[in-house]
Amino acid sequence: MNAIKKILAVLDPSKEQQKGLLRSFELARKSGASITAFLSVYDFSYEMTTMLSLEERDLMRSAVIKSREDWIKSLIGPYLNDLNIDLKVVWHNRPFEAVIQTVLSDGYDMVIKGTHQHDTLKSVLFTPTDWHLIRKCPCPVLLVKEHDWQKQGSILAAVHSSCEDKEHQGLNHKIIKDAQFIAQLVQADVHLVNSYAGTPINIAIEIPEFNVAEFNTSVKNHHLKCTAELAEQFSVAPTHCHVKEGLPEDVIPVVANELDVELVVIGTVGRTGLSAALMGNTAEHVIDGLNCDVLALKPEGYKSPLDK
Repeated sequence: MNAIKKILAVLDPSKEQQKGLLRSFELARKSGASITAFLSVYDFSYEMTTMLSLEERDLMRSAVIKSREDWIKSLIGPYLNDLNIDLKVVWHNRPFEAVIQTVLSDGYDMVIKGTHQHDTLKSVLFTPTDWHLIRKCPCPVLLVKEHDWQKQGSILAAVHSSCEDKEHQGLNHKIIKDAQFIAQLVQADVHLVNSYAGTPINIAIEIPEFNVAEFNTSVKNHHLKCTAELAEQFSVAPTHCHVKEGLPEDVIPVVANELDVELVVIGTVGRTGLSAALMGNTAEHVIDGLNCDVLALKPEGYKSPLDK
């Protein structure tokens, strides 16, 4: 990502504050992008109206769409003088498909969508639509939480620096480049985080002579070296590299909280629509533990399963 020209801001009519739309305004001011305020609507009572004529059903559908268009106009009206904003309301009973089909047909550079806040747990809840977009949307997906991005804040790029697979290496590079691009727009610092697995317990038990401490040190040093080399390629300061033992779903949220980051950038690879992988690990587990904005990226050449 070396530019953001078109943003698709997905709205949520169940929420008073449209976090995704507000974040799209912020990024558009800094990047010069145009924004489409997007909503997928469907009234299931429509399916119960088969006794009505085709014309009457069309009128009913048009009335629902018109009502939502008027609502969106009230949201974007105050910003039309200084931002390039239009709106789009589509009739579709699967919101994620409506979003992805719009991305495919109109060529958007980024989808921005607000997340849901769980008031009791004080954490972010990701909806089924969020998960589908993370797995299947061909362009970057930015999932937004409550707080504003602070100037001189931090962006965390989650990488697997020791991976030798070319696709994952390419995704590492894309994650860092896109993190740096966003950081430049919002005046933030970029940090790298890399996790690694320690010695499996069964090996330590089954092979008494196995030197666990020596093995762990060797693995740690390997990951430190690989992360340092990756950071050097992109001029990331050594002090901004965080290498910790543990699973990605444990390490990444901990580092994100310690740094109080505004955004975590991760790579996802859809696998037959059933799961997504973060450098070979389950992205859902990582994302579910984060309480900040998440930018989910696909590798170069990714093709959405909806792109027929």
